[in-house]
Amino acid sequence: MSNLSDSGLSRYGWTGALDHAFAEHREAGLVPARIVRVDRGLCDAVTESGPVRARIAVYSPDPLQAPCTGDWAALRPGPAPELVALLPRSSAIVRSSASRSSHGQVLAANVDTVAVVVSLAVPQDPARLERLLALAWDSGARPLIVLTKADLAPDPAAAHAEAGALAPGVDVLLTSVATGQNIDVLTALLSGTTVLLGSSGAGKSSLGNALLGDELLSTGAVRAQDGKGRHTTVRRELVPLPGGGVLIDTPGLRGVGLHDATGSLEQVFAEIEDLARGCRFGDCAHHTEPGCAVRAAIEAGELTERRLNSYRKLQRENAWAASRTDARLRAERGDRQKAITSHLRATYAFRDRQS
Repeated sequence: MSNLSDSGLSRYGWTGALDHAFAEHREAGLVPARIVRVDRGLCDAVTESGPVRARIAVYSPDPLQAPCTGDWAALRPGPAPELVALLPRSSAIVRSSASRSSHGQVLAANVDTVAVVVSLAVPQDPARLERLLALAWDSGARPLIVLTKADLAPDPAAAHAEAGALAPGVDVLLTSVATGQNIDVLTALLSGTTVLLGSSGAGKSSLGNALLGDELLSTGAVRAQDGKGRHTTVRRELVPLPGGGVLIDTPGLRGVGLHDATGSLEQVFAEIEDLARGCRFGDCAHHTEPGCAVRAAIEAGELTERRLNSYRKLQRENAWAASRTDARLRAERGDRQKAITSHLRATYAFRDRQS
């Protein structure tokens, strides 16, 4: 076993448990590495002896199994390094693929904290925040809402309260890179691997630079009319933080499709789930059923119709994504069975010709 205190990987999150899990690969002459960024069949990674550029020799038809930023991997060293295996992930941020296929897309792996970054320079979009929170909860990491550009908000306290109402059980922090507000508090809250998730123009890269204490991440201007920015971050990238832990900056997300987030929806809309337990009927759809606790809460002003509609919409989207995945898996099983049957027929035909 390697000496963790001397390992260059310790500042990237390498632990005794990972070292133990890597024992088999080490015996095969491979070295551990963490993927910093992926680029068209190649990746930048960091090893115990420093950064390397390696060819990705791991292939899977399922994009969920493809190497991504944050993955721990086994690397074959040498003049032409190759990434040959991935270690099991402790967490992963997964959204539906941009192509709307039944496959998911992994945005980052082995993440401890998902910082959902929301700009207060423009009006908040509650539905989008709920989507991002579902993505964060589904990853298995701890969600955190970071409200940026508080110095440009007309009423920061009201914005803070609004975000908190949309995120039961999630910490919400007001920040401003321009004034330095709560940057030290945010730094203290982060540990392990943190990923910044949000729209273009939300201030992710500026926030990342403030946490890093240097202008290491590219930033750009935003449009005044809608607060949207250009993709100054074009790929996911992992950078060590000065006080320990690592930061993953991601390109701004235009589409936030859910892949398989049933459990996370229950967490995002925890108050609706709690209310539904009080409905007279177990299969209550919360429309016009008698004894509906959810409708009663709306009538009492304790829950908004918008919130319930958002919950329903994300439930429908998640169910559609799940059905697409099930259909793909059934088709793949059918294709495998057809291939086996075809092979057996060919074998029997060959035997008949030989007899």
